[in-house]
Amino acid sequence: MWLLVGMRALQCHFALCPYTLALLWLCTFTLSVAVCAVLLLPISILSNEVLLTFPQSYYMQWLNGSLIHGLWNLVFLFSNLSLVFLMPFAYFFTESEGFAGSRKGVMARVHEAVVLLLLLALLVLGIVWVASALLHDNMARKSLYDLWEYYLPYLYSGISLFGVLLLLLCTPFGLSRMFSVTGRLLVKPRVSHRPSDFPQLSCACGSTTSCWVKLNMEAMKKEYLTVQSKRIALEMRRKASPWQRNLGYPLAMLVLLALTVMCVLMVCFNVLELLLDDTAMPRGMEDPHLGMASFSMFGSLGAAVQVVLILYLMVSSVVGFYSSPLFTGLLPRAQDTNLTQIIANCVSLLILSSALPVFSRTLGITRFDLLGDFGRYNWLGNFYIVFLYNMLFAGLTSASLIKTVTWAVQRELIRAFGLHRLPLTVSRSTVPFRLLLASGLSKIQ
Repeated sequence: MWLLVGMRALQCHFALCPYTLALLWLCTFTLSVAVCAVLLLPISILSNEVLLTFPQSYYMQWLNGSLIHGLWNLVFLFSNLSLVFLMPFAYFFTESEGFAGSRKGVMARVHEAVVLLLLLALLVLGIVWVASALLHDNMARKSLYDLWEYYLPYLYSGISLFGVLLLLLCTPFGLSRMFSVTGRLLVKPRVSHRPSDFPQLSCACGSTTSCWVKLNMEAMKKEYLTVQSKRIALEMRRKASPWQRNLGYPLAMLVLLALTVMCVLMVCFNVLELLLDDTAMPRGMEDPHLGMASFSMFGSLGAAVQVVLILYLMVSSVVGFYSSPLFTGLLPRAQDTNLTQIIANCVSLLILSSALPVFSRTLGITRFDLLGDFGRYNWLGNFYIVFLYNMLFAGLTSASLIKTVTWAVQRELIRAFGLHRLPLTVSRSTVPFRLLLASGLSKIQ
């Protein structure tokens, strides 16, 4: 949403810079491809269940395997087009000023951006050719006529591998962050109304006689933001209904916990299948036959759960991506996002979303195999890579979930026993258990 707000904020430059409109259209096209890549696998699973439910329906004759296969190929094509050509051109055009000695203007910047794009294409093509020669000696004899049939899918295979590794790092962290993010959006059932629980604005100064001496504006700003967040929370609680105050937050936390545990259990089950059954490996489908059998052993209900889990993993990966310290600077801000940041966000979201089908199939979230060129990735046939990937995801997600739950319980216990009002010089971890128990018994009595 903030990305769209930032794109809308740049519209004020259209009268002065008409080329900005074209660049924003390229970013919009890239975001559309990213949304299509996210919805690609859920639509395929739901289409199969619809054909199973209405096998002889006249109104469902247009829905067949060739249509779904064509959609997969189109998403693959537009993803390559956006990542390899459109977004690099948009970035080069934004940073270009024209060659030295040429007339300054839009065409000079276009010429420089095209030249830089061609040089980048030659560099990337050379790297792909060297990598294919090192990994597959017989494939090094491919000619440039096989650019579309071999080198471009090989390049996209590397980009997809990078996206899958990025999802491995961001998704477990995002699954743990989903609890805190959801908690900030909902009204919690219990809010303390004691004045001592709320921070008070104070003048952080070096002298007790004057507030104009060595005024610490940074500390005052931090305290002001804290008080502002508390005020917004109390305002939300005042406007919320009793059902929202008492049931909304616990139900949301239970749903998130159930979805996370379900993801971990499905990945663990997929690990056992990888050890016992060779068909659990992700393989591409050359001729998809939709409407023959369900992709879940639990039928339509299981397919619906798969769709929910896939979308939940995608949302968690985006939350984890923008919450990680490495990519926090890319987070779009309203009225404060330049065009370079918008391009970087579009590329990041496209990499994450285009790797989602491979990510879901590798983890065994769904049994629907990859269609089109998505199933031509060389590393998908390596058992050790797939097995290690599943083990790492299960371990990281379990560790993040345990850490989140234990910290949440500890924080609520500290707040319930009133230990959060201790001065900062007193370490809460050094409070003896006997004092903690006595404090709890006194509150009960």
